[in-house]
Amino acid sequence: MAAQQGDGSEDDATLSPVNAAILLPPTEHCLHSINSTVFIRQLPSQGLSFQLWPAATTFLTLLDDHRRNPSTGPLGPTLTALDSRRPPIKILELGSGTGLVGIAAAVTLGASVTVTDLPHVVPNLLFNVEANAAVLAANGGVVHVAALRWGEAEDVEVIGREFDLIVASDVVYHDHLYEPLLKTLRLLILGGEEAEEGRVFVMAHLRRWKKDSAFFKKARKLFEVEVLHVDPPCHGSRVGVTVYRFAGKNSSKKLLKANNANANAIA
Repeated sequence: MAAQQGDGSEDDATLSPVNAAILLPPTEHCLHSINSTVFIRQLPSQGLSFQLWPAATTFLTLLDDHRRNPSTGPLGPTLTALDSRRPPIKILELGSGTGLVGIAAAVTLGASVTVTDLPHVVPNLLFNVEANAAVLAANGGVVHVAALRWGEAEDVEVIGREFDLIVASDVVYHDHLYEPLLKTLRLLILGGEEAEEGRVFVMAHLRRWKKDSAFFKKARKLFEVEVLHVDPPCHGSRVGVTVYRFAGKNSSKKLLKANNANANAIA
């Protein structure tokens, strides 16, 4: 989960330094398809971005299932479409938090993954990537770590748009971040010369508030939004994790390209 607000968040603003954090034992996440384990350090005293959330573990399970049988899982059509591209496939994760999803994607897909979050989250992301260096190397996966603030075009320019797939889990949380997140998705999927046709965003999300519907209403104006998978509810929850696929609408792409052309003409 990402809690983004400038260089911090309303949840993270008064947090103690990492070296003073309450340390939990690393959590172990089994990848049965490769008979390996991913280790993740959480720092709950540091805020939302340093904790694991249900959508991340759902995403890991789906990646593991895809590795075992690519033809049957809900991620199959999306990931199989990437197989024809020059390996390794390149994946960008937004609001990575602890990095579990990005690391699992690199391990199970043999992918080059860039995990991103706010600058103060990066040290723990680096720690978790380094803690899993052996399992990454053994399976041909590579993980890069970078800072990325949603809604900031210059951050997208630094990271680039040369990604085959964008992923995230539990990033629709604070309503004041809906527009920044959508702006970043527009830049990555719809805008720019490097925005490749067919690039999609796959997001795992656990709905917590009625206000979440406002994000999806805004998103559907720009993207085709498809439900790929729904978990059954657990732990007393009324809803389970839902996995969505966002793809750019042709009308949105044409409008953005026209706007870019007009801006260039004026310049």
